[in-house]
Amino acid sequence: MSNLHPDLARIMITVEEIQERVGELADQISEDYSGVERIYIIGVLKGAFIFLADLTRQLRVPHVVDFMALSSYGRTTVSGAVRIVMDLREPIEGQHVLIVEDIVDSGQTLSYLHNILRGRSPASLKTCALLQKERNKSDVPIDYLGFRIPDVWVVGYGLDFADKHRTLPYIAEMKK
Repeated sequence: MSNLHPDLARIMITVEEIQERVGELADQISEDYSGVERIYIIGVLKGAFIFLADLTRQLRVPHVVDFMALSSYGRTTVSGAVRIVMDLREPIEGQHVLIVEDIVDSGQTLSYLHNILRGRSPASLKTCALLQKERNKSDVPIDYLGFRIPDVWVVGYGLDFADKHRTLPYIAEMKK
């Protein structure tokens, strides 16, 4: 692994493992939504864009894709307060909505988004996350989960550290 960037401790999830699991998630989602007219899929920016692209290309059910961007108040501290930076382009009332998130860390962002969207009266509201950290204590169920990981900082496949390493094709642990 001499080619590994000096910022990285190790590869945690390989390209092949990611692609296999994304295919399994797409199969499960396609089966679960086989009877609906379409799914309104919401990707949470920026981190979910690569996962969302791979996932939606493998779906076998009609769907549309939209995006939301959320941010915590303050850049250097975690206040727990989340705000919408970019909202959806159309109403979701009466639609079958699937939130696609890159990682559920503390669970605050997903919980906030789930509550906001539930208030917009969708026909159904489910969640899909590529990763969930062991420390997550969110009360929002993750209906479709790629991988559970230890409480470490990870990058790649959409996840970044200070806008670095986002486009790595695998998930890697950052050095401490």
